[in-house]
Amino acid sequence: MSLESPTTETATNIVVQDTTVTQEETNAGVARASSIIAMGNLAGRILGLVREIALTNLFGASRAVDAFEVATSVPTGFYDLLIGGHVNSAIIPVLSEIATREGQKALWAVVSVLLSLVTAILAVLVLLVTILSPQVIGVVGSGFDPEKAALATHLLRLIAPSLLFMSLFAVLSGTLYALREFTWPAFAGVMFNGSIVLATIFLAPPLQLLPTITPVGIQWTMARPAYSISAAAIGWLIGSLAQLAIQIPGMKGARLHFTFNWRHPVVRQIAKLYAPVMFSLIMDILLIRPFSFSLASQTGDGSIGYMNWATTLIQFPQGLVATAISIAILPTLARQAALTTAESSKAFKDTLGLGLRLAITLIIPATVGLLVLANPIIGLLFQHGAFVEKDTIMTAMALRYYLIGLPFAALDLLLVYAFYARQDTLTPALIGALSLVVYAVTAVTLFPRYGLFSLMLADSLKHITHASVSAVLLARRMDGFGEQRLIKTFSKAGLAAGVMGVSAAIVLPILMVRIGTRTIVHEALLVGISGGLSVAVFLGMATLLKIEELRWIGGLLARRIGLRR
Repeated sequence: MSLESPTTETATNIVVQDTTVTQEETNAGVARASSIIAMGNLAGRILGLVREIALTNLFGASRAVDAFEVATSVPTGFYDLLIGGHVNSAIIPVLSEIATREGQKALWAVVSVLLSLVTAILAVLVLLVTILSPQVIGVVGSGFDPEKAALATHLLRLIAPSLLFMSLFAVLSGTLYALREFTWPAFAGVMFNGSIVLATIFLAPPLQLLPTITPVGIQWTMARPAYSISAAAIGWLIGSLAQLAIQIPGMKGARLHFTFNWRHPVVRQIAKLYAPVMFSLIMDILLIRPFSFSLASQTGDGSIGYMNWATTLIQFPQGLVATAISIAILPTLARQAALTTAESSKAFKDTLGLGLRLAITLIIPATVGLLVLANPIIGLLFQHGAFVEKDTIMTAMALRYYLIGLPFAALDLLLVYAFYARQDTLTPALIGALSLVVYAVTAVTLFPRYGLFSLMLADSLKHITHASVSAVLLARRMDGFGEQRLIKTFSKAGLAAGVMGVSAAIVLPILMVRIGTRTIVHEALLVGISGGLSVAVFLGMATLLKIEELRWIGGLLARRIGLRR
C-alpha cells in the first residue's frame, strides 16, 4: 500500500539530471529532509536554551549580559550582511542550478572560488573590527555608559575572529544543502551552542563578595565580576570553529583549491542576486538594530536581555517549523524552477503548497501553546539564580507581543524562499524595505505608551506586512498557488489550536494550585503536564477534523521506523 502525499490527487512528474521523480516522491523527500533539519534544530535550540539558562543563572538581567548581546550582534550582523544572506538568497539556488545542469565538477570549481573570496575578504574585516572595536561599540551600543561600553569592546575583540569561521561555515553548509545533504549543516547549531554552554559553565569564575553603590550607601553582595562573561565570549569563538569543522566530513570527495579566479561568471551572478538582499540587510543591521538597541537601552538595564530571551523562545518553533521546512524545500524549488517547463511549474506550486500547509499545521498550535504557557515555561527555564520573578514577567510580556507575528513570519519565510528559488531577490528586498519602515514608524509611535514592548509590537506588524505583500506578489508571478487548500488547512489548524488554547487556559490555574512552583521539579511537572495535555487536545481535534498534513507526517514516521508498510 503506497502512502499518498496530501498535495494533489495525481502526481506530477519532474526530471532532474535525467531521473524521473514523482511529486509524491519529492514531497516524501522534502518531509525527510525537514525531519532531519528539525531534529538538528531541536537539539541546537535546546542547547541554545541551555546557553541562555546558563547566562541567566550566572549573570541575570545584568549589564554584563547587555554588553555580551551587543558585542555578539556585531559579528552576527556582519555575517548576515556579507555572507549569511547569500546562502539562501543566492548560494543555494545558484549551486543547485549548477549541480542540476553542469554536474559536480563545475560545482567544486565554483565553491573553490567562493571559499577563497570569503577567506581573503573576511580576514581583513576581522582585523579592522578588532582594531576599531571601541568605535563600533560606540555606534551599536549608543545608549551604553563608559563602563558598559568598555566591557562590550573587550568582548567584541574576543569574538571578532568568529566572523571568519562563521562565513566559511556558511559556504560549506550552502554547498551541502545544494547537494541535498542536510545532516551535517542541520547539527551545526549543536556544536555552536554546546561550546558556549561548556565554556560559560566551566570558565566563569566563582561568586565573589562585591560592593554595590546604592542611594543609602555601599552594600556588599555575592556576585560575579562583569568581566566573568568573557567565558561566554570564548565559547562563542570555539563554537564558531566547531560548527565549521563538523561540515568537513560531508565534503568528502570534494575537489577544492585556493584560486584567484574571482571574475568567475557565477560570482557575478551571485553578487547580482545578492545586491538587493544586501540593501535590505544594510537597513536592518546598520539602522534598525542599533535603533532597536538604543530604544531598549532607554527602558533600563536588562531590557536587551528581555528582548533576547523572548527572541530565543520564539525562535524555537520558528527554527523547528519554518526554517526546517524552508531549507528543506529550497534546493528542490530551485531545481524545479531551473527546468522552466509546464510540469516543473506545477511541481513548484505543489512543493511550495506542501511547505505552506505543513507550516500552517505546526506553527499555529505552537504559537497558541507559547501564548498560554509563557509564564510557567520562562519560570522553569530561567527563573533561577540571578533571574527573578520580575524578569519572568517582563520576558513573558515581550514573548506574547512577539507571538502576534510568529505565524506570519513562518509563512513569510517560505514565500521569500520561493522568490529566491526563482532567482528573484529584488522583490523580497523591496518588500523588506517597506516592512522595516513600518517597523521603525510603529516603534517610535508606540514607544511613549508601551516602552520596551513597542519594539515587539512593531516587529509583529513588520512580519504581517511582509507576509501579506509577499503572498500577493508571488501569487501574481506564479498565476496563483494552484489547488493547495491553504484556507481549509488554516481553518482546521486554527480551530484545533483554539480549542487547545482554551483547554490549557482552564487547566493551568488548577495545576498551579495542585502542583505549585516551589522547586524546579514542581515547575517541570507543571509545564510537562499542561503541555502534554495541550498536545493531546490538539492531536485529538486534528484527528476529529481530519487534518491531512498531520496524518501524512504520522504515516511517514511510521514507515520510517517500520511500523507500517
